[in-house]
Amino acid sequence: MNSPKRSFLFLQGVCSPFFPRLAKRLRADGHHVAKVQFAGGDVAYWSRHAGPSHAFRGRPSDLPDFLAGLWERYAVTDQLLFGDQRPVHLAAAEAARQVGIRNHVLEEGYFRPHWITLEREGVNGYSLLPQDASWYLEVGRRLPKPAPVKRFQTSFKRRATHDVLYHLAGLANPVLFPRYRNHAPVTAPIEYAGYLKRFTQLRWWKPRDAERIRALTEGKRPYFVLPLQLNGDAQIRNHSSFADMPEVIEYVMASFARHASADSLLCIKNHPLDMGLINYAGLIERLEKRYDIVGRTVYLESGDLNVLFKAATGTVTVNSTSGIVALEHRCPTIALSRPIYRLDGLTFEGGLDEFWRQGTPPDEELFRCFHRTVMHTVQLNGGYYCDTGIELAVDNVAARLEAATSPLEALL
Repeated sequence: MNSPKRSFLFLQGVCSPFFPRLAKRLRADGHHVAKVQFAGGDVAYWSRHAGPSHAFRGRPSDLPDFLAGLWERYAVTDQLLFGDQRPVHLAAAEAARQVGIRNHVLEEGYFRPHWITLEREGVNGYSLLPQDASWYLEVGRRLPKPAPVKRFQTSFKRRATHDVLYHLAGLANPVLFPRYRNHAPVTAPIEYAGYLKRFTQLRWWKPRDAERIRALTEGKRPYFVLPLQLNGDAQIRNHSSFADMPEVIEYVMASFARHASADSLLCIKNHPLDMGLINYAGLIERLEKRYDIVGRTVYLESGDLNVLFKAATGTVTVNSTSGIVALEHRCPTIALSRPIYRLDGLTFEGGLDEFWRQGTPPDEELFRCFHRTVMHTVQLNGGYYCDTGIELAVDNVAARLEAATSPLEALL
């Protein structure tokens, strides 16, 4: 049964029309909606038909009082935000919790590409999902199979266009929002220049990488996969003990050199959305020499992880969703922090030094129960960037927000 009509305060969203479309849907269903604008991009991607908006131009320390005024004015019951680690969201979510306002956190999907994440209070390292394998086994065995997924296609061009438009609107920030500081560690112009250079070079890298993948998967030498995460990813900065990806690479290569079998290889694959600002190939070449493993690493700028995982001896990740993909392929996996899938029986619970020789495949029954439970509780079919994906996401998110309790709360 749905709850009585509620009042939603929207904070920062994803760079797309998703937030205003969701707001219009909630208003059509009889709820109240208001929006806080933190930057020029927020203004550009909002519509007056989606609900009233209020610009926050104060210092970070002023935000709790500013929000408290809006909570009282609109009798706010729920707060909606994309990305729980943005500085403006950290303060807003904590203040809301103290007065009993529900936080709904949106993120990219744990299972991709046709799913998004919606959780109460936090995602990833702050998810309310238990880290107890026995709980997943007990719950997953009595849940129904997930509904068939509705597929859609989102082009990189479409997503990039939204991002560019959002940041172009941000050129007005010095005048309209002089105290605003973007949560991203790299400014948009540098980011775009890096993308332009890297994607131009990809046409030359893809044939080379395809041959390297063929040699790995058809060869007789065991190999491990290290899928890189984005260097500025909040997953690394806020949910791990590592400062950046170069530190991760050196840590893994040093352990591999000391403890992996002498005939094994380490395949390091770059993230498909990497900006190209770090010369990973050069870094890996230097580390090969330092740790005396020249010829035992394979670096890829492109390629399909699904193909690599099928034949891999093991996968090393910090907390990437690629770890879930590896588990889907029954590939032995170790997580170097605490992602939601780090469960005894799914991932290797020993140290990295032991993993190279002792890694074991995940328990199939546990993974089935884990997958079924996560899909039931915090995954919604939809996307943020194309019309079909947004339409699906709006329908599914609105229904979830309007429910009296979330599926995870009901199970807990």
